[in-house]
Parts: sequence; C-alpha cells; structure tokens
Amino acid sequence: MTRLIVWRHGNTDWNAASRVQGQTDVALNDLGREQARTAAPLLAALRPDAIIASDLSRAADTAAALAAVTGLPVRTDVRLRERYFGRWQGLALTEVAERFPDEYARWRAGDPDPGAEIETLDDLGKRVGAAFQEAADLVPGGTVVVATHGGGARQGCGYLLGWDHAVLRTVGSLANCHWTELRHDDVRGWHLRAHNVGLITRPAPGEAL
Repeated sequence: MTRLIVWRHGNTDWNAASRVQGQTDVALNDLGREQARTAAPLLAALRPDAIIASDLSRAADTAAALAAVTGLPVRTDVRLRERYFGRWQGLALTEVAERFPDEYARWRAGDPDPGAEIETLDDLGKRVGAAFQEAADLVPGGTVVVATHGGGARQGCGYLLGWDHAVLRTVGSLANCHWTELRHDDVRGWHLRAHNVGLITRPAPGEAL
C-alpha cells in the first residue's frame, strides 16, 4: 500500500491578511516557521521515504523543516504550485470583491472557471493530481510527503479520488501546516484515510489562496 501525505505550507503574512497569494512567492512568517518545526516530528514518525515540494518558498521551506528531521532531500516540482489567481494576485479579498464583483461572486459560488484570468479548477486538479501521482510512483508501497498549497491540495486529491467539484466543496480547507492522507492499493485504488490532521499552535486566519 502506498501512502501519500499532502501537507499544506505554514502561515504567511498574506494568509493572515486574507491577501490572494496564488503563485506569488510569499515567504513563511514566524508563525509559519514555528508550525513547520512543530509538525515535522509528527510527519517524521510516519517514516517517509521521499519529500516533494512546490518550488514556491512557503512550501519548499515547510518541507525543509521535515528534511532537517529526517535527513531526506527535498525535490521540487513546479506543478505543485498553488492555483494561478490571475488578476487577483496580490489583492486583499476586500479589494477583489470591490474590483471584480461578478467574478468574485462566481468564485464564492464555486464556479470552476470564474474569469479574471484565474486558472480553472479542472486545469488545477489535473496539474497537481499528475504531480501527486508521479510522486507516489517514486516509492511504490512506501510513504511520500508532498508539501504544497491549500487550493492545489484539495483539487489534486480530488483528481486522484475521482471526486467532482460538488463533492470537493463539501470538504473543509486544510489549515496551515495540516495534511491529508491518501492511500492506494490494487483493490481499492486511491482512497481518503484522513484529512486536516495536525497540531494547532495558535489561531491563524487565512484560507487556501
């Protein structure tokens, strides 16, 4: 049985300010680094065989905390980047709602293609899901930890599980530095084992943007 641990990066100042990150390279803040250090021993106890990360620093630096505990190298994959949020990147959500009211309403309603040059959910799921599958294929029967982003994690997992958008909308967002566990076997294929696992160090606002 192959185990895939999909780990969201630690907190950033843009998470805390509800500012749209997308594929902007925003660094971890002090809380995010603390979260990564706290989570790393828990994930190390799962005895991972490989660590893969998005090349954006908030995910790569989160993965580095686990690498420091396990001694494993971190491989990066650009396909693990967060959803591209087009013209919204760098804006606070309040600014998005004011400048792009129609697109914002469609996004809030779960439209997979809301406009404003935002990557579609189908494209996001295929991109991240393919990276997840290739990461799992590196260690058949083993455990791989993938450090990525909240929106990408949801859609990538949905791609592997075969869940449509309506189902995925009922699944809560990953908190910073929490993870989802998927397992694969020859009989059941991919299945969900656990979701939003991790420790809460102190309250941190911010959704998967």
